[in-house]
Amino acid sequence: MTMTSLAPQAPHALLSRYNAVRSRSVALAAPLSPEDCAAQSMPDASPTKWHLAHTTWFFETFVLEAHEAGFTPFAPAFRVLFNSYYNGVGAKHPRPQRGLLTRPALNEVLAYRANVDARMARLLPTVAHDAALRGLIELGLQHEQQHQELMLTDIQHLLSCNPLFPAYAEVSDTVAPEATEALVWHTFGEGLAQIGHAGSGFAFDNEGPRHRVYLHPYALASRLVTQAEYLAFVEDGGYRNPLLWLAEGWDWRAAQGLEQPLYWHRMEEGAWHHFTLTGLQPLQGGQPVLHLSYYEADAYARWVGARLPTEAEWEHAAAQEVHPMEQLFGVAWQWTQSSYAPYPGFQVAAGAVGEYNGKFMVNQYVLRGSSCATPPGHERLTYRNFFPATARWQFTGIRLARDLG
Repeated sequence: MTMTSLAPQAPHALLSRYNAVRSRSVALAAPLSPEDCAAQSMPDASPTKWHLAHTTWFFETFVLEAHEAGFTPFAPAFRVLFNSYYNGVGAKHPRPQRGLLTRPALNEVLAYRANVDARMARLLPTVAHDAALRGLIELGLQHEQQHQELMLTDIQHLLSCNPLFPAYAEVSDTVAPEATEALVWHTFGEGLAQIGHAGSGFAFDNEGPRHRVYLHPYALASRLVTQAEYLAFVEDGGYRNPLLWLAEGWDWRAAQGLEQPLYWHRMEEGAWHHFTLTGLQPLQGGQPVLHLSYYEADAYARWVGARLPTEAEWEHAAAQEVHPMEQLFGVAWQWTQSSYAPYPGFQVAAGAVGEYNGKFMVNQYVLRGSSCATPPGHERLTYRNFFPATARWQFTGIRLARDLG
């Protein structure tokens, strides 16, 4: 489930954290209409209403059902409707059909959240010295923070499908900052390094156990690839040169007819724009390029004579103080060439909650860092995000690496 060593926490502090996380989800949905909240733009995305309900389902199913005296579900049908992938819990509604759930309505989902929050508020004062239960509640809060980022990425994809290019908000804190310095290469010598979560505090189970890895000499870019740098790849015919692409990536690109990153549009006057949560905006050359698949990131790296880092290289370099680097956190999730697989000694937790991470360790790649859509305080040096190689709608970017010697 989790790797935690959580000290006893005052009931009011845990309740305060719970309320803050839960309130932020509702605030993220506030700029949307009920119609916005119900729509699903593709099978990989979910309606905002579903995110609001599923994160509530987690607390009702895994916490209240086992620990609330006289437990009664808010609505028995919700156990199936808002189960995501927990086969150990029972049946679930098909993911590609979440947008067909016009009922329950948004106001009923918000009532569901209020009901569960009130019940959790009564439970939380009783859990101060129950480390296992507090760990489960913390997992639920971290899980909700993951869905807060998914809410934003899914909203952006949904609105991008509208030819009016409507803005989610006039001003958004998801605008990635521009690079402040020229790209330089920081070098690191060979040897053994320790990676993975260690010590106290929360971590997902896939972040451990901490273990040793051997690193060959390598160099890592001081910052992320910018929009201007990636535009040069586009205009040089990078999307039409099969020599730059992995075979599977080239077939995927050709089948999709891709010629530029997701959300990029060449306007009639020839200027490039990109769709953001604040609507259609001109490219800003110094901003990091975002919303790239693994295949696109890998092709660009080949084009510049570099490669993507391994996750061990990324974590090792990010932990160093001798070479402070820009844009490690809070800008873009950074693709690595590491397949998402268990660390040595990893064990899946017992029960349905053990399905959280372990069963997805196949056909995916690890991303490191965090993005401009990641909730504040949710990032960690050892965080292992993961997506299939074709994923583009997340806030994903490129940090380059090179071999040395």
